[in-house]
Amino acid sequence: MPEVGAPAPDFEGVTQTGEKIRLSDFRGKKVALYFYPKDDTPGCTKQACNLRDHLDVLREAGIVVLGVSGDDVASHEKFAGKYHLPFPLVADPEHEILEKYGVWGERNLYGRKFMGIKRTTFLIDEDGIIRHVFKRPKVSEHAEEILARFGVTG
Repeated sequence: MPEVGAPAPDFEGVTQTGEKIRLSDFRGKKVALYFYPKDDTPGCTKQACNLRDHLDVLREAGIVVLGVSGDDVASHEKFAGKYHLPFPLVADPEHEILEKYGVWGERNLYGRKFMGIKRTTFLIDEDGIIRHVFKRPKVSEHAEEILARFGVTG
């Protein structure tokens, strides 16, 4: 997993709208790059809706929100449409981005071990440097956590 103070690994991916984006496209802006386990599951929906509901404040603070999961473009399109998510969700079914960021690995849920995505958010500054890593973001208060870490008071 990339550390605080290190350059954020660049990547290219396809969003729910079919648009190709690169992390480097957002150089000069603050980025909240969040990795989540699965579209349309309770925790992931709460997190995405929390970010959606605070997107105006995040944008006002110059923060771009990018979501990434192992779901495909069609799944992201359905999820974004159902919950009116106005920010890019990057599809990574091959786990290339997930592995680059160290968020794909063994998880343990109720004593059952399996491979999956560790819910993690990287806060990246305007120069592409990682400034904070949330290893266990609070799904219902994530926008507030992001704003606080970037020093934005509301």
